[in-house]
Amino acid sequence: MRVITLNVNGIRSAAKKGLFDWLPRQQADIVCLQEVKAQETDLTEEIRAPKGFHGFFSCAEKKGYAGVTLYSRRQPDKLRVGFGSKEHDDEGRYLQADFGKLSVVSIYLPSGSAGPHRQESKYRFMDKFYPVLKKLRNDGREYILCGDWNIAHKEIDLKNWKSNQKNSGFLPEERAWLTKAFDELGWVDVFRTLNHKPDQYTWWSNRGQAYAKNVGWRIDYQIATPAIAKKAKKERIYNDKRFSDHAPLILDYDHTL
Repeated sequence: MRVITLNVNGIRSAAKKGLFDWLPRQQADIVCLQEVKAQETDLTEEIRAPKGFHGFFSCAEKKGYAGVTLYSRRQPDKLRVGFGSKEHDDEGRYLQADFGKLSVVSIYLPSGSAGPHRQESKYRFMDKFYPVLKKLRNDGREYILCGDWNIAHKEIDLKNWKSNQKNSGFLPEERAWLTKAFDELGWVDVFRTLNHKPDQYTWWSNRGQAYAKNVGWRIDYQIATPAIAKKAKKERIYNDKRFSDHAPLILDYDHTL
């Protein structure tokens, strides 16, 4: 089972950069996209449901903002849109598809970099989502939470960690929140079970030739329950072609959808 997650920073923009020419060749079973920045009705059929996929959307009420998508080869048994926080559900930040005992989620945490008001929204998301993480962890199902979490967990996860300790995405409170999810609740950062190397990034600023110099952040994750995490066999951050300021994170699991 191949699972891909990517923040597209505008699905129509990513389409123009060749995302939907690339996607069919990846033989993915599930694809999770974030920051779609569109209403479903504004999209072409190819984007709504690429060939061979069923397509599902949770779009933000505000036009041209946030929103998540999930494509799957198999029709899900059940869909869940939102996690029960009106503020964030209205922004299209959580979409869950159930396949047997496995659930795959496309998730997009707020970015706090636009200013204190957005950081406060991010903290509210974290406060409301932690009990959800606890509940999901204990409900007997397997989960893979795919998406842009807008937090680099450890120093190894961004190039300039020293100068970013007071910046959104690497604040002590944000990092501690992720640590708690891993250490206390038992969620697993799947990529790091397979790859312990430095300089593994999924997002680069558009400033100062960050991509060319690989001055990046690892803020896109597949965070899973332990049993399905153990089935992860291969990881890849795809950098051969760029569809947005993020790179696709690809993970293969020894599991049949």
